[in-house]
Amino acid sequence: MTDQNLRKARRTQGHRDETSPTGPHVAVVIVGAGFAGLGTAIRLLQEGHRDLVVLEQADNVGGTWRDNTYPGCACDVPSRLYSFSFAPNPDWSRRFAPQREIEGYLRRCVHDYDLTPYLRLGVALQRASWDQERHRWILQTSRGPLAAGVLVMAQGPLSEPAVPSLPGMEDFAGEMFHSARWRHHLDLRGKRVAVIGTGASAIQFVPHLQRVARQVTVFQRTPPWIMPRNDRPIPDWRRRVYRLAPPLHRLARGVEYLRREAGLPALLGNRAMADMGRKQALAHLRRQIADPALRAKLIPDYELGCKRILMSDDYYPALAQPNVEVVTNAITAITREAVITAPGPTHHATAHPADVLIFGTGFRVTDATFTQHIIGADGRSLGQTWQGSPQAYLGTTVAGFPNLFLMAGPNTGVGHTSLIYIIESQITHLLGCLRVMAERGLAAVEVRADVQASYNTALQRRMAGTVWAAGGCTNWYTDSQGRITAIWPEPTWRFRHRTRTFDPEQYTLTAAHDTPPNTMPDQPAHTLA
Repeated sequence: MTDQNLRKARRTQGHRDETSPTGPHVAVVIVGAGFAGLGTAIRLLQEGHRDLVVLEQADNVGGTWRDNTYPGCACDVPSRLYSFSFAPNPDWSRRFAPQREIEGYLRRCVHDYDLTPYLRLGVALQRASWDQERHRWILQTSRGPLAAGVLVMAQGPLSEPAVPSLPGMEDFAGEMFHSARWRHHLDLRGKRVAVIGTGASAIQFVPHLQRVARQVTVFQRTPPWIMPRNDRPIPDWRRRVYRLAPPLHRLARGVEYLRREAGLPALLGNRAMADMGRKQALAHLRRQIADPALRAKLIPDYELGCKRILMSDDYYPALAQPNVEVVTNAITAITREAVITAPGPTHHATAHPADVLIFGTGFRVTDATFTQHIIGADGRSLGQTWQGSPQAYLGTTVAGFPNLFLMAGPNTGVGHTSLIYIIESQITHLLGCLRVMAERGLAAVEVRADVQASYNTALQRRMAGTVWAAGGCTNWYTDSQGRITAIWPEPTWRFRHRTRTFDPEQYTLTAAHDTPPNTMPDQPAHTLA
């Protein structure tokens, strides 16, 4: 049912479609213009919803693919899976799409689906508070106040860089930045570059640094498991076939999806499959690293998959070059011109000279700062409610926070396939909720606390036999309370099955006639320029 139907239903109950005293009122406000935000907006428009805006604090769309522009940046999910199912892209140039192409794809989606009138670029959400009396979200933004009937947080799990606090960082004389804030103006030729972190971003940009820098020192806390990437160009003839025969393109996408799902049992406790993967990764390491001392540094001491499995064909060869050193001793301090590491078994504390310091230390996933600025029905923030351990129902709705929907929320991460599949499933759930709200004349829906608790208890029970719980490593899937709250522990089709419909029985429903009328005249949403 469209926004027009919903407004009509509310008017018949004695309410006008009016503006909140604290700013223009919009039926749906989406925060973030990456895959999740743009996908949500497109599907809403396709379903007839026009009363919506997308807030984006940056000056353009793209999310993580706008922000991460470091050399070598590319997706680690096969490009066949890395597009919306309703907007397939037959023109990816490679098996693993580079950053520029993904950002370009999202910009084309904005154009093709005419999203520009709904975008509010350069507008940051500063605070969102639930108005329990009028059943709406009151938003404070960098461009003024706004009220929302439904609030969709789609800023993405990889939007806030994580930078460790190291003694003496403020004294460092050289350039220092996170890989998600790459400084392209900086000429690294002839520089001594220190890289802290060896995650998914670092293994992509370190080979570039090796080719241009005088010296690269890689500070590794724990080595990642790395599989062959086997990236390759997609032939022109194949792209032409996909354009001319969309069913073949859909078939190729389906086959790729099944291939990725077929590897999931190795993460869920299948020892035989895990051993096969381990042997493949070790063989890859032996082929590319001849030095036994360096090879020993690069062999993980935890189960394959406990941390995200990475893919690269050029990271190991880069580490083997004479201008690269891998340091495994812990960092104890940063000085004006060096990184200091703790004493090892055979030597004292060591100073590693550096002109540039680059952090490849990932993102704040389980402790994102935006949670401190979302205030629920009881006056507590989302962060205070979670207390360092995020929980939601279907990764989407949270008890105590009516009409709030989280895209890529708790326990929706996937380490083996495309997150877009999960996001589209959540969007379907949101659309189902909006239909129920319109049909029943509801002002608010809130997942029941007992439903949420039961769901999360079952999730954690399911984690018990997985590699993430038994792998013996520290990973970003685990929150500050030791619960695994970032990853989905089952095949993704089961998540889609759970979210395909909206079950009102799992929610507390508030009728629109329980909402007091407004007292302010209408203001169009476009006043938020």
